[in-house]
Amino acid sequence: MTFENFSQGNSILHKMDSRIKIISAVALAAALSVCHDYISPGIGLLLGVIMILTARLRFREVFWRLLLVNGFIALLWVTLSLTYPGDSLFSFGPLRLSKPGIELAALITLKSNAIVLFFIALLATSTVADLGHALEAIGTPRKFCLLLLFSYRYIFVISQEYLRLNRAAKLRGFRPTTNLHTYRTYGHLFGMTLVRSWNRAGRVRQAMTLRGFHGRFYSLNVNKAGLNDLLFLMFTVIIVLGFVFIEFK
Repeated sequence: MTFENFSQGNSILHKMDSRIKIISAVALAAALSVCHDYISPGIGLLLGVIMILTARLRFREVFWRLLLVNGFIALLWVTLSLTYPGDSLFSFGPLRLSKPGIELAALITLKSNAIVLFFIALLATSTVADLGHALEAIGTPRKFCLLLLFSYRYIFVISQEYLRLNRAAKLRGFRPTTNLHTYRTYGHLFGMTLVRSWNRAGRVRQAMTLRGFHGRFYSLNVNKAGLNDLLFLMFTVIIVLGFVFIEFK
């Protein structure tokens, strides 16, 4: 699948039980999100880098994902440094740079990058199918897991349906411009995509019912937590407790 570039590998993190990885990623992200100092996010960022190295992921693809996240964070640097109340670090005419605003932006940057690295190293190293079954195994409502699995599977089908309609329009001489005809044509394309997706969903439902589907998927990959999984879970608990101790000491 398109969004499973990191799921293929034979590292320790790839072989780890998906249930353990979900619990660990959520626990680490939750612990970092409530920190107010720079020590815990700095440790978390270092830990995230170590996890990326352990998973042996392609640095270029990880870098581009971090660049996308930091593109949004760059807007926070601009807005917080110019609008956050507090002492001025630097002023030039009517513009002033708020010291508390810059400190808050730096803290958000550390947290965000650390959390993204956690999720890439722990969750992206599993397939979406494994994550869906793992979520159900740890008590997530079954309907939510089914929605996740169906959405991930058929978002590509809907995309292919739209590309097919768009290709047919271009073969008939359609050239997009900034006029009313172009807007009307795209409206028809989106409308036909929804109609065809609805019809396909009905056919899929009938086919699954005929094959005895009763609201549950079964996975061929049996998740069994081994010694390495339990050791990693204990390591996660120690790190989370360490973050809590640093925060409230």
